[in-house]
Amino acid sequence: MEMQTAPLQEAATQQELTFAPAVWRLIIDDAPRSGAANMAMDQALAEAAASGEAPPTLRFYRWQPPAVSLGRHQPFTDVDAEVVEQLGYEIVRRPTGGRAILHTDELTYAVTAAADEPRVSGSLMDAYLRLSNALLAGLQRVGLTADKAAGNVRAGPNVSAACFEVPSAYEITAHGRKLIGSAQSRRAGYVLQHGSLPLVGDIGRLVDVLALPAEERARLRAELIARACTLAEALGVAEDDPHLDFNHVAQAIIQGFGELLNLTFKPASPTPAELRRTAELIREQYANAEWISRRK
Repeated sequence: MEMQTAPLQEAATQQELTFAPAVWRLIIDDAPRSGAANMAMDQALAEAAASGEAPPTLRFYRWQPPAVSLGRHQPFTDVDAEVVEQLGYEIVRRPTGGRAILHTDELTYAVTAAADEPRVSGSLMDAYLRLSNALLAGLQRVGLTADKAAGNVRAGPNVSAACFEVPSAYEITAHGRKLIGSAQSRRAGYVLQHGSLPLVGDIGRLVDVLALPAEERARLRAELIARACTLAEALGVAEDDPHLDFNHVAQAIIQGFGELLNLTFKPASPTPAELRRTAELIREQYANAEWISRRK
C-alpha cells in the first residue's frame, strides 16, 4: 500500500523518541472476517479513538474469503471483476490510499488512535517512521533482520496497479524486496494505519486479477516476484515453519511495539458501539457495490 493523503512532509530527523508509558488496547481477531467487515472495523475503531470513546488500539486480523482491496482513490477498472468472482475472491475499497493488494495467507495489522496521541502525532511521515521502526523491532523477534525504504522514496508516475511492485517511504523491505505494505489515513481527528504482511504463498497471485493484457500480466508477475516477497521467503524457511504462524508473528510485533514505543497492551474486544458502527459502515460503504466502484 501507499500512504493516502496530500504531498508527503519531511519526517523528523530524530527517528526514535522517548514516550511516557501508555496502555493501548490489543485486539487479535480469533476468526477471519470478510474484506468489508475488516475495513469497516478499522474505520469504526479509528472513529471511536477520535471521539475519546476508545483507547488507541493495535489490531491483528485475517481475511476470508480472500479479498482484493483497492486504494481509496484507485480506479475500480484496475481489476477484472469477472476474474475476481471466478476465483472466489471479494473486492473491497480501503479507507486509505495506494494500489491493489490481494489479502490471503497474510497477517494484517492496524493502528487506530486519536491524532494527538504522541506516537502518531506530528506529520504523516513522522508517525509512519515511528510505526515502521516498531514493525522492524517486531520482525527481529521472528528472526528476521529487515530494513525500511529511504524516506525520500516515492512511487513514480508509471507505477502499476499492484501495491507490492515497489516500496514507498519507510515501508519494510527484506533483502531488497518489499515485505510489508502499509497505508495511513488522517482525517476526522484520527490516525488509521494498516498494513499487509504476506506470510506464505505466491506473491504474484495479485496479477491474475488485474485488468491487463496477457503479455503485460506476465511481465508484471515476473517483476512483482522479483521485487516483493513473503515472510517465508525472507526467512528462507518452509511454509509450514512455526515461525510463520499468525499468532506467533502477531506476538512478536506486539513485543516490538511495546519496547520501541513504551507501550503496555490490554487485550480487549470491540465495544458494542464499535460493533454497531462497523455494521453500519458495512451496509453503507464497504459492502455497497456502488460505493466500492466509485473513486472516493
